[in-house]
Amino acid sequence: MQLDFFPSRTLTLYLAKMFVVRILAVLVMLVLVLMALDLLSATGEILTPEGNGQAEIIQYAGLRIPQLISRFLPYSVLLATLITLVTLNQNSEVVAMKAAGLSAHQVLAPLLLTSALVAVISFAFNERVVTRANATLKAWEAADYGPIPKASGTRSNVYLTDGENILTAATLSGDGEAITLSDVTWYSRAPGGIIREQINAQGAIYAAPGWKLTDPVRFDVGSAETQELPELVVGETLTPEQIDLQSVDPDAQSFWELSETIDAFEAAGRRTTEMRAKWWHRISGPLSALLMPLLGSVAAFGLARSGQLFVRAVIGMALGFAYFVVDNAALAMGSFGGYPPFLAAWAPFFLFLLLGETVLVRTEE
Repeated sequence: MQLDFFPSRTLTLYLAKMFVVRILAVLVMLVLVLMALDLLSATGEILTPEGNGQAEIIQYAGLRIPQLISRFLPYSVLLATLITLVTLNQNSEVVAMKAAGLSAHQVLAPLLLTSALVAVISFAFNERVVTRANATLKAWEAADYGPIPKASGTRSNVYLTDGENILTAATLSGDGEAITLSDVTWYSRAPGGIIREQINAQGAIYAAPGWKLTDPVRFDVGSAETQELPELVVGETLTPEQIDLQSVDPDAQSFWELSETIDAFEAAGRRTTEMRAKWWHRISGPLSALLMPLLGSVAAFGLARSGQLFVRAVIGMALGFAYFVVDNAALAMGSFGGYPPFLAAWAPFFLFLLLGETVLVRTEE
């Protein structure tokens, strides 16, 4: 029996190449199908603004494809694992490798190495491409697929509280006292959260103090009357610094930017549970690709002629998809404080790592 973790160089390259080709094939198939379904539902909204056409549809696809790749790359690794291992099993190549003295871990070693490289590439891709696509697409959606404000630092779906009152904005651009809000709504509420009046405005700028609304229109809930106002200043306790903190979108920030944002929130005494859980998940998420060969390995072993190969493949698929379900549930629990952030991001990874190792050792080693 060989004592090296990896089999021969030739066999390692053969398995790695086979695995990479199947990962890319499955990923392309998933992205194309999901992108087509997404366009069916989104094309009508994209073409609604005057002047939008084929170029805007292509632009939307260009922003959505990185998101789809990031989300479904681990699924692609899982499905590629099952396809690769089932093919090797059916062709009796696994039997030949084990007859040559390779252990189950040595058979899986090239796939694990490839998955580790995929995880590194996925992390870099998320940081350099996906975060920017998230920021641009959210700002574009907030502008109803019309022109995006040209100012720097554009963010979307801003939600701010001023005591009982609420200030929302479709987009925020600029920083400091040069912040500009667009498509603004101010909700004046009585104690207990009952809305007394709603004021809609095209935009708002900092008035030092407060925020001056552009062309405000007031709707009085009690009398159900609408009134146009010449000008109005609201949210006098809301400072640009508070808005900078409250309008942060973790999905649009890189790993290092999010780390700085968390430090700023903690210095201001603000809650950081959700952002810290997402910060940890920036690492554990891409690393989930490393688990897929281990969870799908049950499909590699056992004689193909025994008639249980399909059952083994289903078990491998079930283990892989169970990980994604548990991972999403744990991240959701961590976002609202049910789990500590570190536990929410890493517990599913280590749980299924141990589970996969246990199944592999008990059945094959």
